[in-house]
Amino acid sequence: MKKFVINENQRGLLFKDGKLEKLLGAGSYKFWRQREVEIVPIDSALSSSRCSIDTLLANEDIKNSVNVYEVPAGHYGMRFVNGICTSFFKEGRYVYFKTDAKEELMLFDTSKTMIEDVPSQIIAKIPGIYYTKVSVESYQKALLYLDNQFVKVLEPGTYYFWKNTVSVFARTVDTRLQRMDIACQEILTQDKVNVRINFVCNYRVSDVVKAISDVDSYEEQIRLCAQLAMRDYVGKYKLDEILENKDAISKYVFDKLVEKEEALSVSFVDAGVKDIILPGEIRSIMNTVLMAEKKAQASVIARREEVASTRSLLNTAKLMDENATLYKLKELEYLERICEKVDTLNLSGGSSAITDLVSILKGPKA
Repeated sequence: MKKFVINENQRGLLFKDGKLEKLLGAGSYKFWRQREVEIVPIDSALSSSRCSIDTLLANEDIKNSVNVYEVPAGHYGMRFVNGICTSFFKEGRYVYFKTDAKEELMLFDTSKTMIEDVPSQIIAKIPGIYYTKVSVESYQKALLYLDNQFVKVLEPGTYYFWKNTVSVFARTVDTRLQRMDIACQEILTQDKVNVRINFVCNYRVSDVVKAISDVDSYEEQIRLCAQLAMRDYVGKYKLDEILENKDAISKYVFDKLVEKEEALSVSFVDAGVKDIILPGEIRSIMNTVLMAEKKAQASVIARREEVASTRSLLNTAKLMDENATLYKLKELEYLERICEKVDTLNLSGGSSAITDLVSILKGPKA
């Protein structure tokens, strides 16, 4: 005889000569060798390596001791025990032993591609291979396509979709103020000078559906529109005129972009030229011209100051000629300046030198 021990969390399937006889509860059993016992856990789905589920359910004892969960085609199922999710099912039949706990089966219809009215904490229990997650940031909107057909615009949030026969694609669009740099556009001016212009514009998408559905890459269309506008403007003017009126280029290109707002489904805030890059030889020539201009300006200023200084001296001389007192004060001023630079004064020639100095200080007699 063989002895079998079945624990409280187990059940036994008794087979005689390979045929199912009955269900065994917890306890110790002894059987002759022609009988076999297959021990199965009660907290897992019931299955047997010796027979099918249909054979097991044909036994009345087993049928009355289990709960049968049917998940139809096109559905997924989730088993809850006392409100806690314990199992996730694909389509099929699942058998569990009855317990004192409260059991419930929640079915999900996967024919509805978008998962709605299901709390995120329940979705988190579903294996990720069975659904697609789409996150839309607070500064974005997303265009939802099912089987390559536009369905609707998704506002900021998190969305879940079943992986079924329907393909899911979501294209996000940034609705914030965007900056576009258009770098190094080589353009020929009217006087045949090849210049490179760096341009920048700021814009935001005004209609996400039209911008994606009706326009082939609105970013490239904006870039092309700005390039064409710059070429149109620069080709009409000479280099000197362009350098003197950079703001005019910015205004012209911006106005052209604004004309395209409705067609591109965007709105432009501002646009402008960042810098204009000239060929090396042109820069050298312009630097030479600039240096010459500055030297000429410096020469003019020097001559102007010289004339002003001479005029001032002439005016001073006239005043001193007309006013003897002023003339004497000027003499004393220069004498004071000389004395400031002299530490020792040696006089020779006797008293006549002192007499001459005193006469200078006194001035001519009236």
